Amino acid sequence: MAKKLKNILIVANWQKNNVKEISNEIINYLKQININSTLFITNSNSSQIDYDGHIDLVISLGGDGTVLYCVRHLQDLGVPILPVNMGTFGYITEVSVNEWKDTLNSYINGGNKHLLHKRSTIKATIIRKGDIVFGGTALNEVVVTSNGLSKVITLDMSVDNTFLGSFRADGMIVSTPTGSTGYSLAAGGPIVDNDLSALVCTPICPFTLSNRPLVVSSERRISLKILENQRTEVMVNLDGQVNTEVFENDIVEIRKSRTKAILLVTNNRTNFDILRDKLNWSGGRGNA
Repeated sequence: MAKKLKNILIVANWQKNNVKEISNEIINYLKQININSTLFITNSNSSQIDYDGHIDLVISLGGDGTVLYCVRHLQDLGVPILPVNMGTFGYITEVSVNEWKDTLNSYINGGNKHLLHKRSTIKATIIRKGDIVFGGTALNEVVVTSNGLSKVITLDMSVDNTFLGSFRADGMIVSTPTGSTGYSLAAGGPIVDNDLSALVCTPICPFTLSNRPLVVSSERRISLKILENQRTEVMVNLDGQVNTEVFENDIVEIRKSRTKAILLVTNNRTNFDILRDKLNWSGGRGNA
């Protein structure tokens, strides 16, 4: 069944090449098919996204960071985000510049239902002396880390009400399946299928080699307590974009958000196709 879209918000990262030209191309096309559009230009991932009225769809023009920015500010609207890759790598922004029109038209005309992918997000809450002092949402990961170069921090980690132990490391990454191919993967964490409901806990350069990555149900609650006598400042980072300082005896609680990010993607490839291509899993083919 065809969808009646009236208003589309275009979030354009003006630092990417050719974004201005593609923005104008999309605006002109939407005008031809009688869809109103609003262009929001950003040069950073910190400003609030401004828009007026009801939105039926968001088009993100940039890289993965622009999608993360859109999710953080707009996911509560419950509308799909069409992520168009204007960068170079892009795990999340898998729709190329040459595919945006076909993907959009397929969605408008009631195309394959698998065009809509719902991705789990996580919420981080900082508790200080019993009071909540910060709350934020991430699509990829929440990281508790030192603010200094190669500085070890000490954390007590619990899953629900079970104490797992004290960790000495450069930090701890708690990621979603979507984020498992990001910072967590670089730190030695596993790749998790996006369709699974899980949280991935990956220590960053742990002092003890027995501290290994841990995958738990997304219904669990991860608690990280900042212990006393830290030798460096400790920070909490959401999706590499939002930073806030935490102090000794603060508790960082991480759990699944109630809402999900909805991504509008092409049906030309699967997530495993993307992994194979981005990670160059050639299996030796072509190497005689």
